[in-house]
Amino acid sequence: MVWLRYPPKPKPGDRVAVVSPSAGLPGLFPHVYELGLRRLREGFGLEPVEYPTTRVMGADPRDRARDLTAAFADPTVTAVLATVGGDDLITVTPHVDDAVLRANPKPYFGYSDNTNVLNHLHRLGVVAYHGGSVLVHLGRPGAPHPLTVDSLRAALFTSGWYELTPAAEYGDQPNDWRDPATLGYEPVMFPGTGWRWQGPSTVVQGRTWGGNLEILHWLMATDRIPSAAELAGAVLIIETSEELPSATEVFRMLRNMGERGLLAGFPAVLVGRAKAWEFDRPHTMEQRREFADAQRDAVTRALAAYHSDAVVVFDVDLGHTDPQLIVPYGGEVRVDAVDRRISVRY
Repeated sequence: MVWLRYPPKPKPGDRVAVVSPSAGLPGLFPHVYELGLRRLREGFGLEPVEYPTTRVMGADPRDRARDLTAAFADPTVTAVLATVGGDDLITVTPHVDDAVLRANPKPYFGYSDNTNVLNHLHRLGVVAYHGGSVLVHLGRPGAPHPLTVDSLRAALFTSGWYELTPAAEYGDQPNDWRDPATLGYEPVMFPGTGWRWQGPSTVVQGRTWGGNLEILHWLMATDRIPSAAELAGAVLIIETSEELPSATEVFRMLRNMGERGLLAGFPAVLVGRAKAWEFDRPHTMEQRREFADAQRDAVTRALAAYHSDAVVVFDVDLGHTDPQLIVPYGGEVRVDAVDRRISVRY
């Protein structure tokens, strides 16, 4: 297993970097972004620090990497938060100054395309945090979800164990950022369904690795992930994006991980609740249920072929649905299939 260290934590009143290594969407949706910044200041007591590409769409990957490096290099900045995801961060990480990141470890928060940075920090031996987005979560219409806020606050400011909680309500149908008026009311939510457990009744404790499944597949193609030997004993976390990959795609991506020897080494797998609605695919509730069922079946089939004894927990709120729980990336997690509890060490 890769040796990893937790970076020092920020405290209220500190300056934190707000960066857009994936996409400069704050420039397109300033009303959402400014709301997120205000909540970061007022709700968390942190002072955001922007960089030249934070609000720039289509910025050169080298410029985005320069900003990311600068955020870690600045001694007055104590954490780094990604504004949002995107689809080309894989072109940015090769230009980051690894020596700077390794010498100045800081908590990095991001998900989706930010899996590139989370995995990159993991390879440098630094624990990061899967989750949190200035636009999506701090800029959530109506108000940030209480479960997200509690998890994010604990991940930012504390270092002990934190028990994750199944959401009493969830949503995957966001309001339209193009209409500023939609910030005035909360998105559609549905009754929570709890977690779904599968596999042996045992307790697994280990370090996490994974992230967005589509991005992990890209990282495998570019040979930028740790080896199967380095990841043996880790707890895999996976979630899928708003691109709504089909069950067939999900199975094939996991099958490829299995053929690489990865799946056999994960004693437990946490699977994020599947996002099943998007503006160009406004599924009915029945279609959403069918989509989510098919995705769970795809994960089950892949694990049956490569690691049938793994503990699997489905519908954990750690991905593209609302609310979102923060999970340390490379940090410790305890998956208790006896009492059906999940705890993480922030």
